Amino acid sequence: MKVGQVIGTVTSTINHPFFDGERLLICDLIDGSDSTGDYLICANRVDAGTGDTVLILDEGTSARQMYDTDTGPIRSVVVGIVDDVHEDRSL
Repeated sequence: MKVGQVIGTVTSTINHPFFDGERLLICDLIDGSDSTGDYLICANRVDAGTGDTVLILDEGTSARQMYDTDTGPIRSVVVGIVDDVHEDRSL
């Protein structure tokens, strides 16, 4: 699982049929409150929007389980909207 912030959406005129009707989000990965400089393109299962902090499942097999399929060109899925992050850097 990873934490990210939604920074936009992806629009495509041609895509795999698996993604028909799916909303794809660009998520900036964060560590605490800082950006890591990396991003993921994720399917949106929880109606997240731009600016939301989200929980990302970034494993192909687990992502396909969210869609109840054994096949499909998917790796990353937004599975939750984060309300708050508490970080203890003393550990």
